[in-house]
Amino acid sequence: MPAQQEIAARLAAHGLIARGGFRFCDNEDRPAGPSGRPARSILIVGDAGASYWRHFAQWRTTQRADLPNPLDTWSRAVIGEVADKAGARVLMPNDRPFAPFQQWAARAEAIRSSPLGILIHPDYGLWHAYRGALLFDVEISIQPPERSNHPCALCVGKPCLNACPVAAFSPAGFAYESCLAHVRGPSGAPCREHGCVARNACPVGEEWRYPDEVQAFHQKAFAGL
Repeated sequence: MPAQQEIAARLAAHGLIARGGFRFCDNEDRPAGPSGRPARSILIVGDAGASYWRHFAQWRTTQRADLPNPLDTWSRAVIGEVADKAGARVLMPNDRPFAPFQQWAARAEAIRSSPLGILIHPDYGLWHAYRGALLFDVEISIQPPERSNHPCALCVGKPCLNACPVAAFSPAGFAYESCLAHVRGPSGAPCREHGCVARNACPVGEEWRYPDEVQAFHQKAFAGL
């Protein structure tokens, strides 16, 4: 079986990252591996910054303009290609029944929940995502995650909580409807064109911040525009 480093190199050719993984315990609920039996290992696939965007944008030029969920479609195709070579099964975050991707991610690398509800990485900040997972029938060689301090614990001002123009983020949770109405409305142009104001206010991982083009793409998908 290929090691994590070999799989990472194949993913990197598409701007994706092997975000880490782990070996399942025998007594936990395990998704099926490529053989149909409960998987033994998992490797989470994602991105950080806009490293994937050039590859994705080029692929989009070969697809019809009204293709639904283009990023998910591209991700499944790319990760599937890597999976075929690695003898793995692909599992996507939007596959049903939904898998506990955030819980798995927390086991695979040093991430924590942020005040915005988005998982924050000590290096990438809020500028990262999980695109899928590779499931294996066997125990593969996986580098253990490096643990670090929670970056939000060191942030005194919490600018992310004060930046949203409709106060969509609070200890009570995320006011989804208020956020959606704002992004779709006439005063929501800054969020539509440049990304979530609250997310952009976070000082962690600023060098990984998505360009406006990437943020606008995700905001349009969020708002259904």
